[in-house]
Amino acid sequence: MKWDTQGKPKKPRIVGIGAQKAGTTWLSQMLSQHPQVWLPPFKEVQFFNYHHVPEHRQWLPWHFKRARQNQEKRYAAKGLPLPPEIDEWLTRITKGEMFTNHWYKQVFAPAPQGTMPCDITPEYSTLPDEGVDQVAAFLPKATFIYIIRHPVDRLVSQLKMNLTRKNRKPRTVEAWMGEIDDPVLYDRGDYATYVPRWQARFDEDRLLILPFGAIAANPGTFMRRVEAHCGLAPHSYSNMAAKVFAANKELSVPPEVRAVIRERLEPQFQFIEASFGPEFAGQIR
Repeated sequence: MKWDTQGKPKKPRIVGIGAQKAGTTWLSQMLSQHPQVWLPPFKEVQFFNYHHVPEHRQWLPWHFKRARQNQEKRYAAKGLPLPPEIDEWLTRITKGEMFTNHWYKQVFAPAPQGTMPCDITPEYSTLPDEGVDQVAAFLPKATFIYIIRHPVDRLVSQLKMNLTRKNRKPRTVEAWMGEIDDPVLYDRGDYATYVPRWQARFDEDRLLILPFGAIAANPGTFMRRVEAHCGLAPHSYSNMAAKVFAANKELSVPPEVRAVIRERLEPQFQFIEASFGPEFAGQIR
């Protein structure tokens, strides 16, 4: 891992803003291989949503606790202790006052000279207007990436993730119907509300919007577009075809429930086609 122990606080130059369950972890794994990019050793810094989406604050301490635990497990699996520079850095960003402007820049301090610090946090896509205003003011040189996934597939993926975390397995159509009433499931994929909010502040040279299906169809071409957008040289990536999170095969949404989800999400499909055209809409899955 590229690491500058004497690095000064700095802002990210590349920001992946979402959407949740739309390939952001895959994108993070690809960009982490690029010699011109530096990502923290955990995904999702969660800075802007901390300030503008108050309900997220209840799980953010868990998020950073898990980040340390994951790093310790990663090195333990290799029979190695946590490197002292990572240990010191994790301590520095998880102790004392967090989520200040200076703290955010401290997160990217280890990025070596000549690399572009990168923050990939899908929760950013759901920021309110004042949150996107803060992003625009605080990151005037950053470029942004927003991946659009098929609304039903995205919601179902999020639902399965939530159910797995809670160890719940709906057994009946009625039980599944109760699960899909959670408004959070629809909020994370409300492209019709959130995409225009970002487009109003960033034009195409700052904000790249890509269809999720393009990752599987041609991951190399997908990354060429990302590189060109971010000002990166072409790079040869490994494991481009690997699936990051395998679907929970024990959870299968009944067709009747999928039909209801599809009906509820019709405005999202209309928005995607009207905004990006039928070719783009055909590549979102």
